[in-house]
Amino acid sequence: MTDMTDDMPKHEDEDENRLPRVALMGEFSAGKSTLTNLLLAADPLPVKITATRLPPVWITLGEGAGLREDKEGQVHPLGPDGLNGVEMEDTRLIQLQMQSDILHICDLVDMPGISDPNMDSSVWSGVINQADLVIWCTHATQAWRQSEAAAFDGLPEHLQKNAILLITRFDKLHSERDRKRVLARVKAETKGRFRAIFPVSLLDALASGKDRAKWDRSGAEPFLKALLELLTNPDAVLAPDEPAQETPEPPKAEVRPITPVRPMRVKAAGQTTPRPGRPQPSGRHGAVGHG
Repeated sequence: MTDMTDDMPKHEDEDENRLPRVALMGEFSAGKSTLTNLLLAADPLPVKITATRLPPVWITLGEGAGLREDKEGQVHPLGPDGLNGVEMEDTRLIQLQMQSDILHICDLVDMPGISDPNMDSSVWSGVINQADLVIWCTHATQAWRQSEAAAFDGLPEHLQKNAILLITRFDKLHSERDRKRVLARVKAETKGRFRAIFPVSLLDALASGKDRAKWDRSGAEPFLKALLELLTNPDAVLAPDEPAQETPEPPKAEVRPITPVRPMRVKAAGQTTPRPGRPQPSGRHGAVGHG
């Protein structure tokens, strides 16, 4: 497989104090957009299979209007149909701004599915090099296919060393035997690749509301804690060879999560809000603006 970084634009960040950039990756319909909505405690992205053919969507803190960068580097406002009106064929990047707790500590970049037969990898390979951390989503019933391994091995070296694996839709495995078998296989086949592995049910996490037991069963809590740890301490050790428990223990903190990202809110409350970073230019026309 050709290294994705061959034709990527090289750059130096204009703002040394920019926020870390978290790219959400995986095969088509692996739960990336659902994960984005969980992290944001909002639903700016469509999650239906028929509505997820989008180029990379870069989400930052702010209140500016949505923007679209075309293949020539020219920037345009999103049309009246918003994301539903975006044409993949002539769009390199979508940029959204919104208010969300997690966006005080990182940017989120929702990447297209790597296995979409109608989408060339060049659609997203020009953006991924600007990320600092990857969260890779793999569907529990088809976890860690060869196509995923090949795509992951083609990522820039700094991302291969800084990645978390989520085994999504873990609730689709109905027996304890199947859950243990999938976890053991994925652990063996990805040994040394990821800083941590977490089985999760993202839809259960989104639907948990104030139901503490459902939230705990979803597996989202240990994952969010690990993500926060990496964002605040990039050198943190997350024991990558030890998958999370199938039914995570309730957190010791007394605060109950009112929204799925409550742990993020509690941790980030005392931090100074840095200025959001800017996506880097794709060519001579300059960077996408952040409003």
